[in-house]
Amino acid sequence: MDWWKDAKFGMFMHWGLYSQTAGYWDGHIAKGNEHFMIHEKISLKEYGKIANDFNPVNFDAEKWVLTAKQAGMQYIIITSKHHDGFAMFDSPSNSYNIKEKTPYAKDPMKELVDACHKYNMKFGFYYSLGRDWEDPDVPTNWPNKGGRSNLVDYPNEDIKVFHKYFDRKVKPQVKELLTQYGKIDIMWFDTPHDISLEESKELRELILKLQPNCIINSRIGNDLGDYKVEEQKIADNLEVKPWEACITMGKNWGYIEYDTVYKSAELITRQLLEIVSKGGNLLLNNGPTGKGEITDLAQERLAEIGKWMEKNSEGIYGSSPWKIQKELPSYSIKRKVVKQQNDKNTMKDAVNDATSKEIFPEIRFTKKDGFVYAYICSFNNKNISIQSLSSKSVANIKSIIQLDTKTSVKWKQSNTGLELKLPTYSKNEIPITGFKIEFE
Repeated sequence: MDWWKDAKFGMFMHWGLYSQTAGYWDGHIAKGNEHFMIHEKISLKEYGKIANDFNPVNFDAEKWVLTAKQAGMQYIIITSKHHDGFAMFDSPSNSYNIKEKTPYAKDPMKELVDACHKYNMKFGFYYSLGRDWEDPDVPTNWPNKGGRSNLVDYPNEDIKVFHKYFDRKVKPQVKELLTQYGKIDIMWFDTPHDISLEESKELRELILKLQPNCIINSRIGNDLGDYKVEEQKIADNLEVKPWEACITMGKNWGYIEYDTVYKSAELITRQLLEIVSKGGNLLLNNGPTGKGEITDLAQERLAEIGKWMEKNSEGIYGSSPWKIQKELPSYSIKRKVVKQQNDKNTMKDAVNDATSKEIFPEIRFTKKDGFVYAYICSFNNKNISIQSLSSKSVANIKSIIQLDTKTSVKWKQSNTGLELKLPTYSKNEIPITGFKIEFE
């Protein structure tokens, strides 16, 4: 877990047949976004026809990896099989996969893993564990009995036996994922649902037998994961145990053509700092298109974040939470709310972003190697007084370096606070400055 705890920032990618339809079905906006197969009550035979047109000819594994790397990300997680049951890899055990059923007829996962290995990017597979709309033996119980099951093809929930699916599909495919591509760093499961303690144990043992250094997230079920996942929200307070927040850039996980309101680079960077200050990692999602491209909006945001990370990330990678996670200024805070996403939806496993969209002045703290790092977020004032770093709160300060310029700055520490001057930001800059503080 050491590399994972130090990494702090990863890329999540939702890519599948649903990327091809881009949020539409049969001439209208589809209900349920990337989960539209069950919300539109589409049969497996009909849904499977999407594969006939799925041909991601613009997929460029190295470009994907370099886009993530240049954004400051340290690992990539991608959907090897989402809830629709369609494998985005060469799966000898189940022909419902990209190599067998699409005109693309190749395994993009091999290229992606190879590119990650080439550029020293850690890699993990997402695998939908407790939902699979291709298999006849996957019951669900959320939000009610059969609530996330394929009831068009397999209407009788009472005759479904999860263990049959577990033996027939899960174990063979997990084995394929861990034996066909070389080193895999993470198995990222989703929706454990009906998995038993014994099955979770068996799955964990299988993974570690094949790849002893593979990390497993909490959604393997039954408290057997190595770290906890928060979906579309950020932990309220400092978390002692390892945790990760997976959050979308826009409203959706998969590619939706009309989803064009993305979080700003400033907001995403603030969320990263908040998560890191509380001891977590940010797994930031984007949904590539059916042609295999990362959207222009996602590329723009990631490039902006990358420029900031290049200069300011010293207090992020390898850091741990300080005794104080944040400080708000003593003066009245003007809060700017980024356009709110639609909260009035019933599909809480699709559009369900519960993260704050507010932009307001705050300071986030981390520590590393005996230094404290203070990140001043979204301040308009030229001067700031940080109460948490007053002479009565901490030891005497020896020096302060501004991270983006690598230069020493003038400062004054008193019993009321640490006074600093802040830079002026250009229109295109993320208005967040990091300071490295050394104590006597």
